Amino acid sequence: MSFPKKLFRLDRTLFFLMVAFALIILLVDCKGNTEGTETLEMPTANSTLDVTKNRTITQEFKDYWYAGKAEISSYKLEQARYGEMRDGTAVLIYVTEDFLPEVQVKADRQNENNVPVLKVNATKNFNTGIYPYSVMTSTFYPVFEEKHAIKVSQSMQEWCGHQYAQINNKDQFEVNSHSYFEGEADKSFTLSKDILENELWAQVRINPKALPTGNFKAIPDFSFTRMKHVPLKAYDAKGTMTATSYTLEYPALERTLVIQFSESFPYTIESWEETFKDGYGAKAKVLTTKATRIKTIKSPYWSKNSTADDGLRTELGLE
Repeated sequence: MSFPKKLFRLDRTLFFLMVAFALIILLVDCKGNTEGTETLEMPTANSTLDVTKNRTITQEFKDYWYAGKAEISSYKLEQARYGEMRDGTAVLIYVTEDFLPEVQVKADRQNENNVPVLKVNATKNFNTGIYPYSVMTSTFYPVFEEKHAIKVSQSMQEWCGHQYAQINNKDQFEVNSHSYFEGEADKSFTLSKDILENELWAQVRINPKALPTGNFKAIPDFSFTRMKHVPLKAYDAKGTMTATSYTLEYPALERTLVIQFSESFPYTIESWEETFKDGYGAKAKVLTTKATRIKTIKSPYWSKNSTADDGLRTELGLE
């Protein structure tokens, strides 16, 4: 009678060993499947989504840019247009402000969902014979996150008419463009999230060492594409830099931009040059637009709007 009991005990032991082995196999398999799922969900290099990374901001940066004032720099401008050089002025206005991420405009009040940005308003004014040109580009670049500009807008006015273009950073870059020129009027389209040339003017002020180098795709300055009447899209580009300069080349556009900046914080933009073929057909010439800094001041310019403040324009060399 003892033999069957012993056999039963052996069968029971074997049963529990088999159950334990099956559980181990199941746990290993589940763990492997979980890791595989996480890998598949990671964004790829071709993803249209911004991958958010925090940017290291120094106390020196905060003390300079969050003191309740804007930085205004004026420049002597030599602008290539219609195959000739034109004298004029350029101004770069940098200021930090809170930005609404969804509707993508300046926030009127404090909110935890606001995005701190470094805003760059870049203006150019010059004459071509009897009639003037006025160009303004606004770029809104996140301060604390390593992401593309949230928004870029550009307008151009001259006596023939005016043009306007805007990029909003959504799931893709959403573009709205308007112009009085045939073939350019009232367009809406999307672009993949490539480097925006206009955002580089903000990035250099935060950390020039993070500027893109090597070969990549870049969307040129809005005012260049409008003046040259070339499509607003990404082109093959190459970026190189030294301790005090950044060079951006577009082989297909035969255009090179060089930005000169100070070696130490706040990385003031001292000058820039833009070389390209200006004009059309046999009259086209390779010319270089140049801008050289005149003066930089810190000012809450939005409150300097009385006649008593006119002297600030003289100080900047704009009068």
